[in-house]
Amino acid sequence: DLYLTGDWLIGMGWDHLAWGQLEYPTAQDLDEIFPDRAVILIHAEGHYAWVNSLALKIAGIDRDTVAPDYGIIVKDDAGNPTGILIESAISLIGKYAYQFSDETKKEMVLKFQEHALSLGVTAVNEFFMSRAHETLFAYETYKTLDDADELKMRIHVWPPMNGDLKPAIEMRERFQSPYLQVGGVKQFIDGVITGHTALMVDEYKDAPGNFGETGYSYDELEKWVIEADAEEFQIRFHSIGDGAVRMGLDLFEAAQKVNGVRDSRHSLEHLEVIDPQDLPRLKQLGVQASVQPAHIALMPKESHIDRVIDSKHDYIYNSKTFIDQGILVPYASDYPITELNPFLGVYHAVTRHDYEGNEWNPKEKVSLGTALQAYTLEAAKSTFREKELGSIEAGKYADIIILDRDIFSSPIEDLKVTKVDTVITAGKVREI
Repeated sequence: DLYLTGDWLIGMGWDHLAWGQLEYPTAQDLDEIFPDRAVILIHAEGHYAWVNSLALKIAGIDRDTVAPDYGIIVKDDAGNPTGILIESAISLIGKYAYQFSDETKKEMVLKFQEHALSLGVTAVNEFFMSRAHETLFAYETYKTLDDADELKMRIHVWPPMNGDLKPAIEMRERFQSPYLQVGGVKQFIDGVITGHTALMVDEYKDAPGNFGETGYSYDELEKWVIEADAEEFQIRFHSIGDGAVRMGLDLFEAAQKVNGVRDSRHSLEHLEVIDPQDLPRLKQLGVQASVQPAHIALMPKESHIDRVIDSKHDYIYNSKTFIDQGILVPYASDYPITELNPFLGVYHAVTRHDYEGNEWNPKEKVSLGTALQAYTLEAAKSTFREKELGSIEAGKYADIIILDRDIFSSPIEDLKVTKVDTVITAGKVREI
């Protein structure tokens, strides 16, 4: 009853595949519980939204509404919206649901900081989340908190790469404290495998003729990449499918041909599938492979193996393969897609346990030490901060956590219940 009335109800984490159904839920399903409160629930992967009829009404979405580019308003056979919005179509609702005051945004950031520190997370990358959620951007909120000395963790913001670099350049000049910096710029190449929007080299096994799609044309992205690289921005691409990975590598190679080779450390995020022909190119081009180990347990294994052709199954959620190639591999959470707790990510990296607790591609297991280094020193390298962060060495910031156990002498399963006793940033003990 607590949630039946009030302002927008915003949630995240549902997955119809985990419920054992192939069909999307509908607005009517939510209407039965929330007839009088607008609801938006973001899918576990962040690329779909499930809304009720009141939300559709507030946003003016009906049978005649046309979805924005790279967006889908799912409609039934009669042409009426079902309550599912995909990719950029989420913005049609988000601009109404995400109307937070500056004070509320500050409270949200401080609450996140408290949560992150309690889990031992002392530095994060805050990535551009796509056009679907652009009203959530809080760059100036971070600056306000930093100026007030209220940031106790290190935040690297990544504004969008969209053809206009002026905002990113201006932020890079202003955000230069030990706690707040511009890491670079970010953009999406593709979507997700479960929605058949990830760009693939081969057609989807369960959707012949469908190779996925991109949010922008290659020519458009190439222009943006060359411009951003010329300004010496680090660039990160959301690239799920092997087609998106290949396109990202092609784009970075194009920038090198125009601007020359430098230590850019451009990054591909996720790489859920990679074509083996492209593995050597990551090292050759100096591109990092940013991996989120807990993704392997996000949803049933069938969500990928039923969609990706059989010959690519060994190249789903690779990790050790990248490391063995000498590629820079930082680990991350992709929060809020998976939990922020890094020790859950470490657990899945060393066990390769999937959604059901079974091993998936066990050849990709890494050692405990390797996983910890990927979350610390390799992560610091990924943002050019290895001289300041990532290890306990003289001359670096004293960002240190103390755990409630020796994880090297404890059973691996204990990683799932490991707690943080003490958090220190810049040599100061922080409350958790």
